[in-house]
Amino acid sequence: MTAPRLPLIGLLGLLTFTLPAPASASAGDPKPNFVVIFIDDLGYGDIGPFGSKINLTPELDRMAAEGMKLTSFYVAAPVCTPSRAALMTGCYSQRIGLARGSDHAVLFPGDPHGLHPDELTIAEILKTQGYATGCFGKWHLGDQPGFLPNDQGFDAYFGIPYSNDMWPGHSNRRWSFPPLPLLRNRTVIGQVDSMADQGSLCRQFTDEAVRFIRRHRDRPFFVYLPHAFVHHPRAARPEFMNRAKRPIRDRPAPETRDRTVTRAQIEEIDWSVGEILKTLRELQLDQNTLVLFTSDNGGSRGCVNTPLRGGKGSAFEGGMRVGTLAWWPGSVPAGSANGSILTALDLLPTFASLAGAPLPQDRILDGSDITASLQGESSSTDADRTFFYYQQNRLRAVRSGPWKLFADGKLYHLETDLSESTDVAADHPEVTNRLASLLERARKDLGDGELKGANVRPVGRIPHSRTLVPRTGAEGEDAFLPTLQIKPPAATRPSN
Repeated sequence: MTAPRLPLIGLLGLLTFTLPAPASASAGDPKPNFVVIFIDDLGYGDIGPFGSKINLTPELDRMAAEGMKLTSFYVAAPVCTPSRAALMTGCYSQRIGLARGSDHAVLFPGDPHGLHPDELTIAEILKTQGYATGCFGKWHLGDQPGFLPNDQGFDAYFGIPYSNDMWPGHSNRRWSFPPLPLLRNRTVIGQVDSMADQGSLCRQFTDEAVRFIRRHRDRPFFVYLPHAFVHHPRAARPEFMNRAKRPIRDRPAPETRDRTVTRAQIEEIDWSVGEILKTLRELQLDQNTLVLFTSDNGGSRGCVNTPLRGGKGSAFEGGMRVGTLAWWPGSVPAGSANGSILTALDLLPTFASLAGAPLPQDRILDGSDITASLQGESSSTDADRTFFYYQQNRLRAVRSGPWKLFADGKLYHLETDLSESTDVAADHPEVTNRLASLLERARKDLGDGELKGANVRPVGRIPHSRTLVPRTGAEGEDAFLPTLQIKPPAATRPSN
C-alpha cells in the first residue's frame, strides 16, 4: 500500500483558540472521570429500564436503579455521522458542516469530508485539564488524515472508522466497498472479514476500554465507547446467540434468526456495560466517574421504538429521542428519572464544567451545562429549552416544553401524545405561532435545505482522498478510489 497523502485542510476563519486558566477547579478535589457508551441504532424500548420485556438487560437495569433515566434525551440527528459530530463538538451538525457526507447521508470509505480539525471535541477540551482520552469502537467522523480520533484529541484509538456494513459483504451490493479495516490509532492492524469477526467487535471494544481504564486509574480519564452493535449486519458471540434462542412469553410470532441475533446483540451490550461498571467499582472509581449510556439514533429494523413513533432516519420522536441512563453513585440520585429536554449537545459543556475547563469564546456552541439536572436539581432553563429536529440539512421540527411543531404546520403535545398521533395545531394557534418563530430563527442561524445559515462553519475537506485499504480485485491507485467515486450498479436502499 502506498503511503497516504497528507491533508490540505482550510482554516475555519475563526479566532485562534487559547485556554485561560480554569475559572472554577477546586484545589484538592479529584477531577471526575467520564465514560460515554454510545450504541448504534438502539431502539427506545429495547432495554429493560425503558420497558423491554423480550431482552434481558440486568446490568442496565442495575445501572438505572443506581442512577437516572433520562426520558427526553435527544441526539441531534437520526443517522450516524451527524449524530456523532454533534455529540463530539456540542454543536448541531449543520453548524459544523457535517449534516451529511460529501455525497450521501453519512460518510463513506475514503470520503473527502470529515470533522474539521479546527473544531474542538470533548477529548480536546478535557486534555487541557490533564485527562487521558480513549476511543474504542465506531468513529464515523472521517477516515482521512486529520479526521481520525488521534487527530481529534484522543490519545488512544481502537476500532472501525465507519459503519460495520461498509464492507464487501454488504447485502445491497450497491457499492463497491473495500474490506472493513480495524485500526489501532492511525494504523490498520486487521480486517473484519466474516460474520464471526463482526460478532467479536463488542468484546474487543469492551476489553480495550477496560484495559484503558485500568492503565489510567491514577489520573482523570475520558472513555468514549461507540459500539458497532446493533447496526446491521448483526452477529453476536455464540454464548449470547445460544441464550437468545430461549422462548419469549406472550410472543406468538415464530422466532427468526433476525429476532434472535438482535436480542443477542442487545444482551451482549448489556454485558459490556456490566464490564465497565464492574471495573469502576473494583478500582474504587465508581463515585468519581460519570457514565452515560445512550444511542446514536432510534432503532432500525428489528429494534423496538415503542412507545415512540418512527425510528432511525425519522424526525418523529423515534428517530432522535433515545433511551439514556446516567450513573454516578453519590452524585446522580439513585432510582431517579428526569423528563427535561436534555441532549447529546450538552455533554461537551457539562464535562467541561465538571472538569474545570473553560469553554471556547470564539465560536457558537449549542449545548448547555446540565450538571444540575443530572444531580437531581431543577434548573431555571429547563422550561425554556428548545430542540431542533434536522434531517440532513432540512429543518423538520422544533420542540419547546411539551410542544412539538413540524415545519409542515402539525403540532403535537408530547406529554399527552407521545406517539404523535393527534395534530392539535388548530386548537392552539398561539403555540403554533410561537414555535413557528423558533423555526424561522433556526433557518437563519443554521440553514434549511439550500438556504445557508448565517452562523455555520466549513466542513473538513481533503483533496485526493483515498480508502484506508485497497478494494479486492483492483490494482494501483484505482484500488484506493473512494467508494462514492465508483459508479454503483442498480440503486437500492442506502446505508447509514
